[in-house]
Amino acid sequence: MALRRSYGIVRDTPRRVTHVVRVQDDILDTPEIADVAERMRERLASRGEPLADVVVVQGGAKETLRLFGAAYSVGRVRAALFNAALSWSPLELE
Repeated sequence: MALRRSYGIVRDTPRRVTHVVRVQDDILDTPEIADVAERMRERLASRGEPLADVVVVQGGAKETLRLFGAAYSVGRVRAALFNAALSWSPLELE
């Protein structure tokens, strides 16, 4: 079964964004999370953003969400989730 993934962004400054990938319907291990983040970075690098900041979110409800990435970015994404400032769109990674 393919994983359902969603994509969103959190703006830090007009030129800096954090890309957020939400994995639904499954709990991934650390190597699998790193793989999802790396594939997203590769996709963004092909679009011209070689130093993309990616946070992976997994879990079903606000109480069970786990965030993986750089500490600063995880804090920004957590605040955006708390304030409902994130909108999600479907994501397909090869």
